[in-house]
Amino acid sequence: MAIRRITLADIVFGQPLPWDVFNTPAATRPLLEKGKVAAPEQLEGWLDAGLYAEAGGQASILQHLNQLNRRLEAILLSLRDQNSADSDLRQLAQELIDTVERDQDIVLAAIFLNQIAGAYAVRHCTEAAIVVCLIARAMRKSAPEVLLVTAAALTMNVGMVRQADLYQNRDSALSSEERAAIRRHPSDSVDMLRWAGIEDDAWLDLVLLHHENDDGSGYPQGRLGDEISQNAKLIGLADRYCAFVSARNYRRSLLPPVALGKLACDREMPIDPAVVAHFSYEIGPYPPGTLVRLQNGEIGVVSRRPDAEGTLGVHILRAADGSTLPQAHPRRTCDEGCEVAEALHEDQARVRFTMKLIWGEAASL
Repeated sequence: MAIRRITLADIVFGQPLPWDVFNTPAATRPLLEKGKVAAPEQLEGWLDAGLYAEAGGQASILQHLNQLNRRLEAILLSLRDQNSADSDLRQLAQELIDTVERDQDIVLAAIFLNQIAGAYAVRHCTEAAIVVCLIARAMRKSAPEVLLVTAAALTMNVGMVRQADLYQNRDSALSSEERAAIRRHPSDSVDMLRWAGIEDDAWLDLVLLHHENDDGSGYPQGRLGDEISQNAKLIGLADRYCAFVSARNYRRSLLPPVALGKLACDREMPIDPAVVAHFSYEIGPYPPGTLVRLQNGEIGVVSRRPDAEGTLGVHILRAADGSTLPQAHPRRTCDEGCEVAEALHEDQARVRFTMKLIWGEAASL
């Protein structure tokens, strides 16, 4: 059995381990067994001494997304104490790109099924970066450019990452000072990134401009349409879209077809027709992870984006008569029975399932 040394970044506390963990490369009995849920205190002292796992044991896509999000949170929260964060953030962005390439349906479903754990402010950046990466690759942008826009999306809100969860959980109006801080956060983020060693002006410009609007109503500089680059518009649209489909204390999340419609219809947004067209095609009104009711009354979850023939994949979870189907019930494509009638909120669908049931081991936690 090939063994590799693991680090804190490989372990997602509170979730089952994807491999046996050993305290020496030659150990025959594991310190912690695969499937056990590790707590930080269990590993105190062991990480410095050395922990090891099977070299071939690749974390599932969901496990890797959670690991990436935790590492991003650690970097962003300590950015003021760093002066060489460039390589760490680029590495994180590249790993996210690699994860998106493993299975685009699973990473999209993780957004809509709330499977990326952590504080909202950081999770939102990770989710927006997933969308940015997906669209940038579909637009056939070069690998360096995909890396650039993904890194910028991951860091776009660092200037308010400590305050964002306070704003997110607020059930009252923001003060004028808080609103000013929000409008200032793109420039604050640029200042923090420069302090931490980010010297790439293209990266910093994307962070600065991601809240600018075509009509000049955006912030912090009030730029007009052609003064906002396509990549900044891409990040801005992904930022807004992911905010739309996330719940707030004061409103429900918007259903995916409604969120997509807002992107296409809101003239204040930084609209680039090519970017919006790719949102409509690559994500569509019913992305993976969307709970749906079919025209025959069955309830299911979208499992696969449309194929080359435009056929959507749906995993049926509840029969038309309201009965729950066996877990082994096969997926259905919408041309085998009926088309999607409507998207549903979780409380409307009234179904419970794991992503592993739908997408297999690659979506296990």
